[in-house]
Amino acid sequence: MNPNEKALTIFETRVRQMILRFQELKKENESLAARVAKSEQDIKDLQALLTQADNDYQSLKMAKMMEITDGDLEKSKARIAKMIREVNKCITIISGEQ
Repeated sequence: MNPNEKALTIFETRVRQMILRFQELKKENESLAARVAKSEQDIKDLQALLTQADNDYQSLKMAKMMEITDGDLEKSKARIAKMIREVNKCITIISGEQ
């Protein structure tokens, strides 16, 4: 084999190696691109879940405030009713003394 043929064979081998390496890198790039797309979708899903959880929390907080307000209202009504009974007793006692 003369030097030109030897150089040509080496060049051909190197080109084939580069082509194989290119194909490997292309597959790796496609795989990484798919992983990035999946990660971006996961991030969007988690952001939507976080937004929903925040909305649920705000609703629960509001409901709890309303519950406390309703409980306070019931307590207030009971206290007012008790005061009215006491005032009525006082009126009855005063009316009986006259």
